[in-house]
Amino acid sequence: MIIQLDMQSELPIYSQLVNQIIEGIASGQLQLGEALPSVRNLAADIGVNLHTVNKAYTLLKQDGYIQVHRQKGVVVNPDGMPELTDDFLRKQHSELRPIIAEAICRSMSKEQLAAVLAQIYDDIKEGHSEE
Repeated sequence: MIIQLDMQSELPIYSQLVNQIIEGIASGQLQLGEALPSVRNLAADIGVNLHTVNKAYTLLKQDGYIQVHRQKGVVVNPDGMPELTDDFLRKQHSELRPIIAEAICRSMSKEQLAAVLAQIYDDIKEGHSEE
């Protein structure tokens, strides 16, 4: 899996890293139980501070996407992905709300928005990267 960071983005680098690892899991590019680079190696590979990678890994671990083993290192959670919870649904609702509001302001129809969401969903499931 290739990590692509936008150093000019308003989105923090650790958030971009979290998002890309989750997308890698969702797309099947990263398999359950697959080893990820160590904090130090990933930081060196992508040219960021190791504290940035550590923060991303900490968030991924808290949410149940990865596990950290003393012998195995960092791995995609071999026991499966986190379940759909009410907290997750509330989070998604609050994160999607401003996106939908902007779409409405730009006169995007519900059907157009649904088509965009469906396309992104299909792209991720089929393993296509963002362009």
